[in-house]
Amino acid sequence: MALITLASAGGAPGVTSTGLALASCWPRRCLLVEADPSGSSALLAGFWRGTRDHTGVVDLVKAHRAGVLADALLRMAMQVDGTQATVIIGSRSHEQAAGLARLWEPLAGVLRDLAARDQDVIVDAGRLGLEGSPTPLIEQADVTVLVSRTRLASVAAARSWALTLGEAALPSHEVRLLLVGAGRPYSAGEVGRALGLAVVGSIGWDPERAAVFSDGAPLPPPRGVRRLFGGSAAAAFAGSGYQRSVQAAGEALRALVDRSEQERARWIAPPRREETGS
Repeated sequence: MALITLASAGGAPGVTSTGLALASCWPRRCLLVEADPSGSSALLAGFWRGTRDHTGVVDLVKAHRAGVLADALLRMAMQVDGTQATVIIGSRSHEQAAGLARLWEPLAGVLRDLAARDQDVIVDAGRLGLEGSPTPLIEQADVTVLVSRTRLASVAAARSWALTLGEAALPSHEVRLLLVGAGRPYSAGEVGRALGLAVVGSIGWDPERAAVFSDGAPLPPPRGVRRLFGGSAAAAFAGSGYQRSVQAAGEALRALVDRSEQERARWIAPPRREETGS
């Protein structure tokens, strides 16, 4: 199990929709935490299109004060229908976001414990550098993922943050790039070399399908042969290049975490008896 934090350096590369897309196709239980400090939950207004009401992380502040943060976290998580994912909704306004600064450190501990024993956790940390940024959720993650588009402006904005994140990373903390729209115009290899970070995956550029997660849009109708032979929208969506790219990114993240856990286990494992000479 793992704690994975997604963040961006600027612009709107689609951190929230990518986080939800990853959580929705995760093959085991997964909790998505919307910790974007900018406020105005993108999930409530976007994916759920204002049809749900949820206080989210604001109530976690009250739970922390009452000493019941861990219990409240799981009780408040909202199920994403048809998936193994649940969601903790973020703040609704910048005024609420400013009051969350003292929550992030204890929440990081609770999420790490949850990830160690029960389920994976994906955190949407939003844009780096904003007031109220959930820094402990970034620093204490198993993997910090910098999400970026491949335009020159996006790469330039990400450059200093890529350096900062890379230098701050501990041996047990991985930092990776996740690109949205590789080849528009620069390739994954070019962006990775420019930023000095390994690319863990590339989400296909498909605004129509991404809108399912960002705006709660209906599944697009089948195209081509699938449409000709009466394929379902759900099957067409699951088999689309966009969704396959999301699944591939998730697989790469899980493989990265598994390798890191194995390396840590070898590092802390006691030497065998014959190696100690006893």
